[in-house]
Amino acid sequence: MTSKQIVCKNEAEGCEMKNIIMEGLRTLVAIIGAFYMSFLRFFVHAPLKSVKGEIVLVTGSGSGIGRQLVIEFSRLGAVVVLWDINEESNEETAQLVNAEGGTCHVYTCDVGSREEVYAVADRVKTEVGDISILVNNAGIVSGKKLLDCTEEMIERTFNVNLLAHFWTVKAFLPAMFEKNHGHIINMSSSCGVIGLNGLVDYSASKFGVVGFTEVLNYEIVFSGHSGVNTSLVCPMWVRTGMFEGCRLRFPALNSPLEVEAAVNRIMRGILTNEHVICLPRTVYFFNVMRTFLPVEAMLEILRFMGVSKFMNRFVGHQGVTTSRQTG
Repeated sequence: MTSKQIVCKNEAEGCEMKNIIMEGLRTLVAIIGAFYMSFLRFFVHAPLKSVKGEIVLVTGSGSGIGRQLVIEFSRLGAVVVLWDINEESNEETAQLVNAEGGTCHVYTCDVGSREEVYAVADRVKTEVGDISILVNNAGIVSGKKLLDCTEEMIERTFNVNLLAHFWTVKAFLPAMFEKNHGHIINMSSSCGVIGLNGLVDYSASKFGVVGFTEVLNYEIVFSGHSGVNTSLVCPMWVRTGMFEGCRLRFPALNSPLEVEAAVNRIMRGILTNEHVICLPRTVYFFNVMRTFLPVEAMLEILRFMGVSKFMNRFVGHQGVTTSRQTG
């Protein structure tokens, strides 16, 4: 290697090192800025975005959280598309929207079936238009321990609670990318960050939703589609009937959230583009504890709180052990 080549090589290496240092400094500034904004938003809410005229699809719209989300979006002027496996309860939701002068479109859909999701999605695109806000809310719970769950029950839990998110996103995300405008909201659970005894299949499916939403956000951000947002929702325990009969040791501290209060918090998170919406805030705390406490210590905390016996008196919707697909 000639002396000129050596000089050129040293200059290139020096330039590369300078670029790395500059990039590192920019990264550090961005990290500090992110912490600052996160701290600020803890006390001061971001301005709410408008959803007037947006086409919003909510799965599991026939009852519970799904029904209330439909009503809230409709009140804000959105055109709402209702998906539920239960035609009767879905029509009841539509009647509530129509009574308030809202606009909605009703579809019966089993989100646990990939073929049905794609077929109904094509109908929606043709009959209503491109979805700009997708709320993956539908979910089921078997309420049985692993060895008591049939293979069919386990597959059904994953099909509805997790895989359905893949199919709906694949159906509606391309139009959001094309317009660089959209929002995907995936309903997980506190069981998606802290597993619950007696809910192996349910907790695993909800953990999957957490991972799916996190990496989906990476794909969206790194592909340059800044106008498309994602939100992960992790509620602790909402009084929808899904966990009817369940109890924790200190009900005054761990009572179930009322649907309207939970949805108000979820809507605020959606309208401010929050990436992760945990409710109540103690879910954030327990999630952090789980990452650094010894497993034995976490087990003792769960035992003390009565979480280990939470499912002992589970009856679910309408007194059956397997709840219907709902929110």
